[in-house]
Amino acid sequence: MSAPDADPVSGAATALEDAVAPASRRRLGALRGLLPFLRPYRRRLIAAFALLCVSSATFLVVPLAFRGLIDHGFVGGGAIGGHFLGLFGIAVLWALATAGRFYQVSWIGERVTADLRSAVYRRMLEQSPQYFETTQTGEVLSRLTGDTTLVQTVVGSSLSMGLRSAFQFAGGLVMLAVTSAKLFAITLVLLAAVIVPLIWAGRRVRKLSRESQDRIADSSAVAGEVLNAIPTVQAYTNEPYERQRFDAAVERSFASAIRRTRMRALLTGGIIAGVFGSIVFVLWLGAQAVVSGQMTAGALASFVMYAAITAGGVGVLAEVWGDVMRAAGATERLMELLSARPAIAAPPQPQPLPATQRAHVRFEHVGFRYPSRPQTPALADFDLDVREGETVALVGPSGAGKTTAFQLLQRFYDVGEGCIRFNGVDLRELDPRVLRAQIGVVPQEAVVFSADALENIRYGRPGASDEDVIAAARTALADEFIARLPEGYKTFVGERGVRLSGGQRQRIAIARAILKNPPLLLLDEATSALDAESEALVQRGLEAAMQGRTTLVIAHRLATVQRADRIVVLEHGRIVETGTPAELARSGGLYARLASLQLVA
Repeated sequence: MSAPDADPVSGAATALEDAVAPASRRRLGALRGLLPFLRPYRRRLIAAFALLCVSSATFLVVPLAFRGLIDHGFVGGGAIGGHFLGLFGIAVLWALATAGRFYQVSWIGERVTADLRSAVYRRMLEQSPQYFETTQTGEVLSRLTGDTTLVQTVVGSSLSMGLRSAFQFAGGLVMLAVTSAKLFAITLVLLAAVIVPLIWAGRRVRKLSRESQDRIADSSAVAGEVLNAIPTVQAYTNEPYERQRFDAAVERSFASAIRRTRMRALLTGGIIAGVFGSIVFVLWLGAQAVVSGQMTAGALASFVMYAAITAGGVGVLAEVWGDVMRAAGATERLMELLSARPAIAAPPQPQPLPATQRAHVRFEHVGFRYPSRPQTPALADFDLDVREGETVALVGPSGAGKTTAFQLLQRFYDVGEGCIRFNGVDLRELDPRVLRAQIGVVPQEAVVFSADALENIRYGRPGASDEDVIAAARTALADEFIARLPEGYKTFVGERGVRLSGGQRQRIAIARAILKNPPLLLLDEATSALDAESEALVQRGLEAAMQGRTTLVIAHRLATVQRADRIVVLEHGRIVETGTPAELARSGGLYARLASLQLVA
């Protein structure tokens, strides 16, 4: 059966905007959030449901076949070959229907899990950096893996088992009533007395399941943070401390899991003991009826089998209910991620950018405070006009607002006051993707992915040919070291580029920016952590990248910006000086003081 034409991932994510909004609805029916992911596969669901009905109905026929075998074959003295042949036919039909149902529900479970992971990942890619100021990436990864696996377990197996058991339970009750109305009435009263008190336990399991998943996510977040900083941990010999911190998180997770398991065990044991105890009592009554001649042996045998089917269905439902409660908690956590609206989004009708290969940037009395630090202004009355083709350096002490200006220019955050214009258009009127396509960034710490050198550079323009990639590498002076790698451009550079030196990673990042060929280039002091030889090579690559482009440079080393057209000096989020390096050196202001510390022979 072919997949539907509609994209289930994006469609489901959109549909969930309304489905998961109110917290109370999430608490009452978290699993309903999975409906948009199941809807595209309704044909398979119908097929699975039909096969479920066939297999359940076939299974419920077995006790009737045994009743006929006992009453008419053994007791009545009739031929028994036909009865056994009928039983074999029932078994074959049951096996085929069960196998088909298993395949269908397993396919649905795997497909829904894949769609759910993709939807969550897409939503996370849409979030601006401010979202991750309060959300740990390790927790997101835990939800992407552990929580989706729980959902897959329920959708792909537990839910099917639960429906099958529910059918068997309901069908068994009906057949018990048909076989002996008196015994059925007694059974029903006893079952009600057993099950009703256990409803509270089921609610408790769900709450503990959510808590357990949260503790698992906490431990994953700790591990992710530390494993990404192994050199720092080992440099400070803090391995014992980190082991202790992770062990404490694991122990909290274990304690929470044990509380959940204890309650689930009590729930399961209580249901099974209560149900089986009730059925044993009813069977004793049935045995008395056979002895007194009120029932046939075949009727009692079928009643026993239906009682076993009913009890077995309840036992499986008890197990499945615990899985469903855990999945409900996992789904609740996933829906929280899917319902997170990006702080930065395209306007309903974004403005087009003028058709030009140059960039003109204008900061107009910009004020900004980070959401996590609302009391402290990061920029205040920031007014700057960067003309086409101009190179402007931002200089100042740490915390002056240099990086903030870059983040606002890329619209990772929206300004609180004033506006920023790119080629005359307010950034808030632009689609962020269109804006960022016009900007190339070389960060202070180059990001290198787990791929080969060729694909790392091609990241700047995914559709670029190998020839274009190599040309960009030559311009950035990266070709000379890439050619010496064991497999040249096809050499795997390791996770985060661990097989490359700092200077080599920076030249990869410069080549990536050159390949993108943007009209605006942002350089976040790409040479501050390099030795003199590497810095000279990277600086030459940067000069090649800056040719013909509007460039903004964050400078910590003042020696690197002596060729800038203009230097803007920031302090406490405000522009305090502007001019050429020579002019500022003569002014005796903040730049002159910084220069006296850095540039003195």
